[in-house]
Amino acid sequence: MKTPAYRQGLYVMLTMLCAVLATGCKEDEEVYNTYSNLPAKFTMQNTLQAPALHNALNNMGEFCTVTITKDGKQFMFKGSGKEPSYVNITAENDYNGFYLGLSGLVIGLPNIPEMGKDNPSVICFDLACSNCYEKYHITKPLGMQDAGYAHCSSCNRTYNLNDGGIVSSGEGGVRLYRYRVNYYPNNTLVVNNG
Repeated sequence: MKTPAYRQGLYVMLTMLCAVLATGCKEDEEVYNTYSNLPAKFTMQNTLQAPALHNALNNMGEFCTVTITKDGKQFMFKGSGKEPSYVNITAENDYNGFYLGLSGLVIGLPNIPEMGKDNPSVICFDLACSNCYEKYHITKPLGMQDAGYAHCSSCNRTYNLNDGGIVSSGEGGVRLYRYRVNYYPNNTLVVNNG
């Protein structure tokens, strides 16, 4: 039994439409990829030992930077409080390896849930200005500002950490590089990107 011509035409049109939609979604996914493909790796098994980090992980709108001290012996956590927290880099950290992105990490709990989510979840950005890196291939660390903003003194852009790291003032551009992060109920934080 032969399929009527209009049904064959309908099948062809549906097949073409599915192919176009699948291709379009893939292109959109590549252009608007949420996470950077840059490497970042950091684990903190007890965030209570770094009060600035613990505060940023448990209070909406709070963010903390994670860098290494100049002598390379400690992680430095700096939040909205004036005093940073320091934690020694242990043999376990060295054994498991860590990589704090281009200039360090910015970790926190935004006060705005991401699209499609009911509650905010912990996010992690690179501390480097993504636009300076894209344009000049240099790492310019951001300065943290109150209320969930980070500013680049080189290109004069300000990024909104509560809204996915988008440029909120200055010349437009790409949003901050974002890394995959998980925060577990036992106060363990894991950044693992790449």
